[in-house]
Amino acid sequence: MTVEHNTGVKEPMRESIVYLKGQFVPAPQAKINIYDYGIVMGATITDQLRTFRHKPFRLDEHVDRLFESARYARLALPLSREETVARTQELIRANSALLAPGDDLGVVFFLTPGENLGYAGSAAGFEPSEPTFCIHSFRLPFEAFRRFFTEGLHLVTPSTRHVPSQCLDQKIKHRSRLHWWIAEKEAQLVDSGAVPLLLDLQGNLTECSGANMLLVKNGVVYSPAATNMLRGTSRGQVAELCGELGIPFESCDLQVHDAINADEIFVTTTPYCMAPVTRINGLAVNDAIAGGPLFERILSAWSRQVDVDIRGQVLGLESGAEGSA
Repeated sequence: MTVEHNTGVKEPMRESIVYLKGQFVPAPQAKINIYDYGIVMGATITDQLRTFRHKPFRLDEHVDRLFESARYARLALPLSREETVARTQELIRANSALLAPGDDLGVVFFLTPGENLGYAGSAAGFEPSEPTFCIHSFRLPFEAFRRFFTEGLHLVTPSTRHVPSQCLDQKIKHRSRLHWWIAEKEAQLVDSGAVPLLLDLQGNLTECSGANMLLVKNGVVYSPAATNMLRGTSRGQVAELCGELGIPFESCDLQVHDAINADEIFVTTTPYCMAPVTRINGLAVNDAIAGGPLFERILSAWSRQVDVDIRGQVLGLESGAEGSA
């Protein structure tokens, strides 16, 4: 059974299971303490993958990045890589059985240092408890993404700048995201549906909230330099597909001028893979058409690779392989 709020987005089934602190528990029983470092200090590393036809996509790559982020944050996961993969597969098998035909899962990992009942930093002498490690899933809310494919995204560059890599290496995936919250609110002052695209302190493009940004100019796909952004798995997937399709892919410093004058812009992200951008700071991209030629070639190649019509799944048109209907 699903629950639907007035947003039209259906919540995950309450019968799903969650892996939390070493055991599987029903989702309604999965809770963490208010004194957890993840809440008290926002000290949380995370990662997210998705399934296609209930099979995890790039699972090993996401688990590797999780362990690399944990090492950087001086945290130790309670499971080995092999055990993490096994528990994830077990959770996917159980929770996928609750899905309707055509649906898929988003799978989230998060790790915190544990609980600190002293509500103070480590200098106060309070040692954290065992790390809080969780694996949970949710039904990918494709209905919330449909307008991205029909209307395209509007990217807005707010005044909030990205946290510089000198403060926190952007290769680590984490939940210290207050600056993203503020950036989203700033972008929404321009357009209630806008997505923020942050600049670094030098005015170079970095990434969007929850997505990497790529632009196309004269047949070349350009990515902002990786110094001040997460090296997204979906961005890497697009780079690989470009190699297979013979499309040049380059990474370099890019500015707002480059985006405004791009032939195409699109974003890459785990939940819906790719989506076209039709406006940046109010200016039309690709004549405001949702999907340029290279976007379409890459999306089609990705769909063939995973045997799912990615756009069709988001739009609710079909759940099988592209062209198989």
